[in-house]
Amino acid sequence: MKTEQPAPAVALDPLAGRRILVGISGSIAAVKLPLLVSALAKRGAHVRCVLTPSAAQLVSPVALASLSRERCFLDADQWSHTAPRPLHVELAEWAELVLLAPLSATTLGRWVHGLGDTLLASTLLATEAPVLAAAAMNTAMWGAPGVRANWVQLQAFERVLPLGPAEGLLACDRQGSGRMAEPELLLLALESLASWGWRRDWQGRRLLVSAGPTREWLDPARCISNPSTGRMGVLLAQAARLRGAQVDLVHGPLQLDPAWLEGLNCHSIDTGAELQQLLQQLQPQMDAIAMAAAVADHRPAVSLSHKPEKSASMAAAWEPVPDLLVELVSRRPAGQRILGFAAQSGDVLPQAQAKFARKGCDLLFANPIDQADAGFGSATNQGWLVGPGDAVERLEPMGKLPLAHRLLTALGGLI
Repeated sequence: MKTEQPAPAVALDPLAGRRILVGISGSIAAVKLPLLVSALAKRGAHVRCVLTPSAAQLVSPVALASLSRERCFLDADQWSHTAPRPLHVELAEWAELVLLAPLSATTLGRWVHGLGDTLLASTLLATEAPVLAAAAMNTAMWGAPGVRANWVQLQAFERVLPLGPAEGLLACDRQGSGRMAEPELLLLALESLASWGWRRDWQGRRLLVSAGPTREWLDPARCISNPSTGRMGVLLAQAARLRGAQVDLVHGPLQLDPAWLEGLNCHSIDTGAELQQLLQQLQPQMDAIAMAAAVADHRPAVSLSHKPEKSASMAAAWEPVPDLLVELVSRRPAGQRILGFAAQSGDVLPQAQAKFARKGCDLLFANPIDQADAGFGSATNQGWLVGPGDAVERLEPMGKLPLAHRLLTALGGLI
């Protein structure tokens, strides 16, 4: 059997200890940035902020300096006879990562056309660090031909991860596209940039991900389920989206921040039968499938329509839930690749190898649910990745987002 050497472990928090420059331009969404800056500082990142003149009218530089524990920089600071080097060059070279949020139409135009007439604009031109750029503006402005052309041009920039605005109620009372991605999603995207980078190697591909638990109902008040929160599957879906994929997420009841679902084509289900139906419907259009949902193994043969009294017998006949992963493999079109998941206890690897042979999928990731920080609901995970030709890779403990990128790289390499 061919066994690969373990890959180096990834830091549990890719943002800890990183030098992050936060550029804030003139959009009302700037008022969300102080809490985001505070969250970065609490995670151990070194944060410096640069504000455009318009942004300085919307959010307090004093507040940002206090929350980041670093000086906040304005246009008036750009040139000084006491500075041995230009400030925009110093900031550009200091940064390991740049978060540009919100990205206004004006700052987008300056950046794309190479104009350096503000401290932030010149810093963007001078930096060679990866940049996460999160657009935000009025719906009509976002749809203006000049802005759309600039946004298209930005897609081709190296080292830039562009994050378009979401739908929602805007500060101008208009309902539509233009709302900046929520801070929770920006943190997730910044973590992705830190652990993977800006490469969009899944561009043009469609991925179907299942996530979360299913519930099989005994009666209207009781069900059989499991502690899955959906974190692994949702992070896998977002990681693929940030790498350019078009992602459909089929999920059971989730225990996650709703902001993590932005930008995904979401389909909510409850039971294994509902999941089975949606998988049949969506599978033919997909290049790859990641079956991360924690599906119940059994269900009541008959679900009661009423809640029995406490004194009533709860004896029930059970039937197996169909093996959805095996069904996916049996009907997949040519070229479609499938990643399976297995939550195991005890000696994981032999069980994973046996399950991989039995299921027929292209890859199988098995994690030990009886070990600390590796089971349902944890922020980290570890396990074994089993692949073609008896290939086995030990994945050491790491955050679930870096793990998602590792799994996507392995899956994408088979397409």
